[in-house]
Amino acid sequence: MKIAKTIVSIVFLSSILIGCSNNNGKADGYGNFESTETTISSESNGKLLYFNVEEGQRLKQGEIVGLVDTLQISLKKEQLLASKQIIKSKSKGVLSQIGVLREQLATAKISQNRIENLVKSNAGTQKQLDDINGKVAVLNQQIKSIEIQNVSVLSELKNINAQLNQLDDQIQKSIIKNPINGTVLVKYAEPSEITSFGKPLYKIANLNTMQLRVYIGETQLPNIKIGQKVTVKIDTNNGMKNYPGTISWIASEAEFTPKIIQTKEERVNLVYAVKIDVKNDGSLKIGMPAEMWVNNDSE
Repeated sequence: MKIAKTIVSIVFLSSILIGCSNNNGKADGYGNFESTETTISSESNGKLLYFNVEEGQRLKQGEIVGLVDTLQISLKKEQLLASKQIIKSKSKGVLSQIGVLREQLATAKISQNRIENLVKSNAGTQKQLDDINGKVAVLNQQIKSIEIQNVSVLSELKNINAQLNQLDDQIQKSIIKNPINGTVLVKYAEPSEITSFGKPLYKIANLNTMQLRVYIGETQLPNIKIGQKVTVKIDTNNGMKNYPGTISWIASEAEFTPKIIQTKEERVNLVYAVKIDVKNDGSLKIGMPAEMWVNNDSE
């Protein structure tokens, strides 16, 4: 009798534990880890004179990792700088001519004012006044003509400056700077290779925080929200290892379950993708499978 009561008690407690367990011992979601991968490409054409990148290497943002040959760009820049000096000299010559003419114009206007006063007092002739007025008009016309010449010179100088700015930009882009903190995933080029604009050099990702993408059914949606704390589990030699995670994104549209996640029969079901941010202790890798467990005490 006692044995029967003990068996009944064990069965009863087991049923309670099973009923309280999450999804009858199943995780709330299954998926794989991923990370935002950035492919760094060349922004210049030429030989890779220097390229210090290795797969698995951790790089800092702004770190110089390579250099594309800039010899031809530098030579072209020297040619433009020489042309700029010639144009500036030409502009100075034009400006000096304008300065001389303006001094002559100032002297002519003084004479013009004096002769006008003489004519008013009948001490000067109309011919003197006409001559000085003509001289002032000619000087004004000469100044305008030279100023027009200087405008074309200044326009040419502006064009040279624009070309120099373009070359400076190309030189800066020949210096390969790593854009983000992260770990090199793939290396596509080697030193001394010829590269070109848009050619991939390496791929990098920040693996400090990984994203677990899982898929859940429609009935599970009311139980999760962005910012919610969950538990993420991965397989290890000693069983399952737990990580704290935070839901960072929930898809707004349903999709068919990826075939790498569920059984063939369940792949036809519509599910919603969910991303969970998990701090990486070095054990998490891209593509690694994992489980999401919703915490009963999560808000």
